[in-house]
Order: sequence, then C-alpha cells, then structure tokens
Amino acid sequence: MKNMQFHLLAAALAGTFAMAGTARAADAGDVAEGMRLFMQKGNCQACHGWAGDGRKTDNQMPDGANLRETKLDRKTFVMIVKCGLPGTGMPPFDRLAYSDGRCFGKKEADLRTQGIKMADPPATLQPREVELLADFAFEKMVGKGPMDKAKCADYWGGESEVCREIK
Repeated sequence: MKNMQFHLLAAALAGTFAMAGTARAADAGDVAEGMRLFMQKGNCQACHGWAGDGRKTDNQMPDGANLRETKLDRKTFVMIVKCGLPGTGMPPFDRLAYSDGRCFGKKEADLRTQGIKMADPPATLQPREVELLADFAFEKMVGKGPMDKAKCADYWGGESEVCREIK
C-alpha cells in the first residue's frame, strides 16, 4: 500500500519539479500576512515547527517537512499546500482539492480506490491566502538553511525570546 502511495506521489510530482517557478519580490505586508496564515489559520507550525525546520513542541502532530532545507520551487510549494500529499500527513488546504481532478489528476473516488485518506486541514485557504503563505515561506524559510540567531531576529522582525535559545 505505502509503495503504491509513494509511486502515486512521485509520478504526480515528477512533472511539476521539472517546471521551476520564477522568483518574485514579496511585499512586506504580504509576508506578514503569510506569517499569520502559517502560524494561525493554517496552523502549519503544528507540523513544520515555528521556524519551518520540522521541529515542533507538540509531539501529537505528524512530522512536517523541513522547509528550510527543501529544494521545492514556488509553483510546487503552492501545489502541495493546495493539494496536500496523498499518503502522508500533509492535508489539502484547497477545499475542492480532489473534487474535480485539479490535484494530481485525481478525484476523491480515485484516492478511496487506492486506499488513501487525506488528512483534514485545520482550515481551508483561499487561492490568495496560499500565495501569501508562499510569500512568507520563500522570504523567511524555504532554502534558508538552519536557523541561527541572525535569521531568527530577521524572522521575527527583531530580537525575540525564542532567539535567545538558539546557539
């Protein structure tokens, strides 16, 4: 079963990784709103940790990917947020994700046939909210490497108590 899920995921992502998204400068207000979505509405930090490094304080949630080390391009990142990752703990944040084949060409019936159940998201996100979340992630986390004191201060917009804990 897991092998079949892995092949579904790999096949769906293979073509997407080949199409790199173009980088764009994010507006500071958009980055701040994306951070709010990451921390609150999407509650992404529950699985990915506040810094996006996969470290979290609540061991009840599934382990999320280390976004600081990922090589995902923006287009793939957005697709994964919208569609989730079948067979993993990553939920789809698009409420219509598997209703019409927009995600990996699959519908809910296809996933059921393959024995795949998608995790439920804490909330659904509008397309603009997913873009704001991506603005934040690419500005503050994706590909930024391990967190250090300077990155922590930049992340929070100044010195923060959590930054004092970083060596």
